[in-house]
Amino acid sequence: MIDDAKEEQSFRNIANEEVTVDIVKDEIEDVTEEAVEELKAPSRKLRLAVAGCAHGEMDKIYEVLAEIEKEKGYKFDLLICCGDYQSVRNYGDLHHMHVSEKYRSLQTFYKYYSGEKEAPILTIFVGGNHEASGYLSELPNGGWVAPKIYYMGFANVIRFAGLRIAGLSGIFNGKEFNRGHYERPPYSDRSEVISSYHVRNTDVWRLKQLRPADDDYTSVSFHCFPALYVHIFSFKNPIDIMVTHDWPAGIVDYGDKQLLLRIKPFFYADIESGKLGNPSTMQLLFVSFFIIT
Repeated sequence: MIDDAKEEQSFRNIANEEVTVDIVKDEIEDVTEEAVEELKAPSRKLRLAVAGCAHGEMDKIYEVLAEIEKEKGYKFDLLICCGDYQSVRNYGDLHHMHVSEKYRSLQTFYKYYSGEKEAPILTIFVGGNHEASGYLSELPNGGWVAPKIYYMGFANVIRFAGLRIAGLSGIFNGKEFNRGHYERPPYSDRSEVISSYHVRNTDVWRLKQLRPADDDYTSVSFHCFPALYVHIFSFKNPIDIMVTHDWPAGIVDYGDKQLLLRIKPFFYADIESGKLGNPSTMQLLFVSFFIIT
């Protein structure tokens, strides 16, 4: 386990990443004079903060972001949380969350649900394997769980400031992958609480249907067999940001594998056997498609 200080420092490092995109604001209301001048500019840097497992600690996360904003002199536009968000509204939600008894705690999300506090930054998240599953089951296609806090559902795509952000909730389980979402709260037993957060093939399939703009790909046709033509389309990936809780299988080959194994040596066997992560989601990161006529 990584201690809290290291987790906070890691979060700070990720939160400082910046992406440049064009932002257009049609209406400017109830903002300061300084903000008006910034929004009038044709383009500026879009600042995204990314958090790993929130575990309901929204007060702590927003406090860290506020410190960074004060130190750097800018504001974050969006916070992306990558699962284990734990949108627990009350003690009843704890019964639908798969965690050990010692971790059954309200934490601080309930303050934002009740209206006691409001999220200072627009926040989006996907589900993980430690969630208030009963509550999230009410929003299978995504929705607002609190003002300015949006759950992306089983699988979803949103546009933000010109970026196409896709989200996939849950973790992979081979036994459940080709089944539908059959679980309905109140869950009859513990097994349904667990299976409710397993990724389904239909959710991955939905994201695979994404296509780029008409002018954002090239097409090549060739005669493969008599009366059979194969058109291969190559284009920029239609997803700008892919958000998951479960790693795509093989993703460790694109990062510092040795550092990962020093921190989590128990991953070694799964990495070597190809069992670490979801075997179906890497296809969402490297997209091409075939049309056979």
